[in-house]
Amino acid sequence: MDVVVRTYSGKGSKELFSLLEEKKSDVEKAMRSVKGFVSYTLARSNESDGGLSMTVCQDKAGTEESVRIAKEWISKNAAHIGVDAPKVSSGTIIIHATK
Repeated sequence: MDVVVRTYSGKGSKELFSLLEEKKSDVEKAMRSVKGFVSYTLARSNESDGGLSMTVCQDKAGTEESVRIAKEWISKNAAHIGVDAPKVSSGTIIIHATK
């Protein structure tokens, strides 16, 4: 499995996360459409100045698609905010524990 983490901070990030929370069912639907989708997490940072999203997919193609879909969603729904580009980190999962 593969994971991608997008960290949003700086200009517009607080406003973006307010919008993401307001539109969370739309965001979840978009992420669930990714081929090989396993899980998606969206969280505000402790500083309430933005946050992060984490997408787990069966393979790298899925996580790459999730980055594209996230960028597309923001362009379509949050362009007016002018948020800074996220820091993107990705890798291969060693352990994926769930309850």
